[in-house]
Amino acid sequence: MFPVYEEKKENLHLRLMASGHASPHLHNSIEFIYVTEGTLELGMGQELFHMETGDFAVIFPDVIHHYQVFSDGVNKACYLWAQPSLGEQFAATMQNFCPVNPVIKKKEVSPDIVNAIHCLRENKKQKKRDAVVEQAYVQILLARSIPCFSLTEKENVESNDIIYQTVSYIAKHYKEDISLETMARDLGISKYALSRVFSGTFHRNFKQYLNEQRLNYVCVHLECTDKSITDICLDAGFESQRTFNRVFRERYKVTPREYRNLYREQYRVQPQDSNM
Repeated sequence: MFPVYEEKKENLHLRLMASGHASPHLHNSIEFIYVTEGTLELGMGQELFHMETGDFAVIFPDVIHHYQVFSDGVNKACYLWAQPSLGEQFAATMQNFCPVNPVIKKKEVSPDIVNAIHCLRENKKQKKRDAVVEQAYVQILLARSIPCFSLTEKENVESNDIIYQTVSYIAKHYKEDISLETMARDLGISKYALSRVFSGTFHRNFKQYLNEQRLNYVCVHLECTDKSITDICLDAGFESQRTFNRVFRERYKVTPREYRNLYREQYRVQPQDSNM
């Protein structure tokens, strides 16, 4: 997944892509999901919500969530991340509450939601995107979806258990030079207990999970900014560009430069810096 970070130039990021497994994570963006093919299992808190083609979901900012796919065949969805500022009139609601069930089934999805997603995808293809139009469509998505939800206070789905502490800690510190030992010390728990959380809950070790969060940051900045690849990888917390290049290729099977070029070719994004 590609959460949106405050540092990037754009307030909105949209991807139509194959759905897959994503470990529990959180970010400060509003996340919208519209399943276009197949199915998706959306996890929030202790619950897992089934989504089928045409279903729509909204994840409020700073709520831990994850994804799984159990069905064979093609499974795709449109993922859209928007900064909370785009939905300012709903800010207080999103800050204090979240949906008990974040999924709206296809038969209950407003045509305005489907149209807004379509228009945002078309707007994304333009060389000069209209920020006012993007904000208007995000407002429509929220205005048509929030009344469909039964809301609960965030503290009812959040938790002070070790999983929530782990996700929150990584989200806050992934850019820093952290280790399993320093994280365990800061959280006041055994490093062995913490290691079991990563292997048992996230199905990867500490370093793999940490690098995933750093790569999410990198991808957004490769796609949405003109910063140099070296600056992006160092900002993300990688100790060297050599390590970054190896980890990036292992995950995406292309180099960071190839990734940026492929993205710009797909969405016709024009670079502003000829030295990239």
